Amino acid sequence: MTALTSQAAAGALAAKSRLPVAQRRKARRLVVQAMYQHLLSGSTPGAIEEEFREEHTGKIDWEYFTEILVGIVTHRNELDAHIEPLLDRKASALDPIEQAVLYLGTYEFANRIDVPYRVVINECVELAKVFGATDGHKYINGVLDKLALTLRPLETKSRA
Repeated sequence: MTALTSQAAAGALAAKSRLPVAQRRKARRLVVQAMYQHLLSGSTPGAIEEEFREEHTGKIDWEYFTEILVGIVTHRNELDAHIEPLLDRKASALDPIEQAVLYLGTYEFANRIDVPYRVVINECVELAKVFGATDGHKYINGVLDKLALTLRPLETKSRA
């Protein structure tokens, strides 16, 4: 890669990271809803995305939404392999909302190192509070906190 190409790539990444936090937060919220729909209906990510784009307007980080939704569905077995050792049951036995939120957090831990682990945990806990059962956010927090130690060891090493 040439220096010019590297600079262009760095500039593009910087521009993406400057998207307002609210757009990324909305994308995450929609991912949880989309995964819930996928888990219950088995609809394809493409069909769900098409439906969501028609139903939801406003500023949303659609690129992030697509990456995460497709990534979760495509790599679900790998995500289960990360999550299940930390659970008291199989991932498939979880409430679909808890499952969707854990998949989101696990995918971000494993594939989006540009997002700090504390942000991943916080966003997932907040989503669990909005969509999940009364104390579901506590379960999500516990699982993701342990998962951060294995998927983000360098980042979590210095935490107090």
